[in-house]
Amino acid sequence: MQNVDLLFLLLGAVLVLAMHAGFAFLELGTVRHKNQVNALSKIITDFSISAIAYFFVGYYIAYGQHFFHTGATLSTEHGYNLMRCFFLLTFAAAIPAIVSGGIAERAKMRSQAIATLFIVALVYPFFEGIAWNGNLGLQKWLADTFGASFHDFAGSVVVHAMGGWIALAAVLLLGARNGRYKKDGRVSAHPPSSIPFLALGSWILIVGWFGFNVMSAQRLDAISGLVAMNSLMAMVGGTLSANFFGKEDPGFLHNGPLAGLVAICAGSDVVHPIGALFIGICAGFLFVKLFTYTQNKLKIDDVLGVWPLHGVCGAFGGIAVGLFGQQWLGGIGGVSLMSQLIGTLLAILLALAGGFAVYGMLKATMGIRLTQEEKFRGADLSIHKISANSEDAMF
Repeated sequence: MQNVDLLFLLLGAVLVLAMHAGFAFLELGTVRHKNQVNALSKIITDFSISAIAYFFVGYYIAYGQHFFHTGATLSTEHGYNLMRCFFLLTFAAAIPAIVSGGIAERAKMRSQAIATLFIVALVYPFFEGIAWNGNLGLQKWLADTFGASFHDFAGSVVVHAMGGWIALAAVLLLGARNGRYKKDGRVSAHPPSSIPFLALGSWILIVGWFGFNVMSAQRLDAISGLVAMNSLMAMVGGTLSANFFGKEDPGFLHNGPLAGLVAICAGSDVVHPIGALFIGICAGFLFVKLFTYTQNKLKIDDVLGVWPLHGVCGAFGGIAVGLFGQQWLGGIGGVSLMSQLIGTLLAILLALAGGFAVYGMLKATMGIRLTQEEKFRGADLSIHKISANSEDAMF
């Protein structure tokens, strides 16, 4: 392993690490003012727990390698295995960051911390190993049966769909915020507390995403301009689509590029840029329509819309590879629609099973929801004993 590849992985890890600031500000700008401190605190706490869980357990489950060796052994090949763990750890930590947006404003922080430990140590790496390391032989069976294995270059399914469907389980078990849905069927609006912070979070995520996608090559000699351009095309497609179908709502506008980027992760290395643009447009449309439907019709109080954004758009992106990656649509080929369907459905099933198991266990033992009084005061004062701004600064 060359030093330049090590530096390449480090830069990728740092860019994806920076995306967690984007998760934090996206949530901060979306929740009400009395929950802003909690939004920031959850993201950095969950990242720290994720790092420990993945380093000690998750990486071993996914790749069969551990770090209980001497420093001299770990530093061989310039510590490449450690750097690879760091890079993949930032992906794993995105799972609780995604969940955090769905359960915002009413979840117990300690319960969420324990959930993060189990999800990043056990649930996520189990499927990660199946998809990215060939564990359990599923990839070989898919290749032998359908001519190609399940393809997910940068994690539309492995990271985003898993995170979104785990979040759906958590949101359903947690229940809606008090007063969100009235007995007469009306929906109480909880508008974003800060559009500028929401937009800042979106932009940080957009910039970091090019490390997320392009540097998933994990070697400098495997870097591809196709991945970069496809990511860009899907991002702008999602932006314009969400802005159009969302009728210029700034919340939809700034989540649109994220929907496009979620969907293109899987096929960014094999689809044509025009196909990537179309995938982004579809993802933006899906996010806007499903966010509105889940909130108003299904009455699922997913605060940031992480299930439609990550769960559905991620699954769509995984399946879309099987179509837009075909050579007759300008793709590179080497993909199978059937393999994509099976791999995506398996991820959804494992995510739901893991999500319901972890959050169901916590709900039955220590509870996962703040009390009504705590929610009324807000998570900032109830948990952290401080608000985002002093009263003097507010007036």
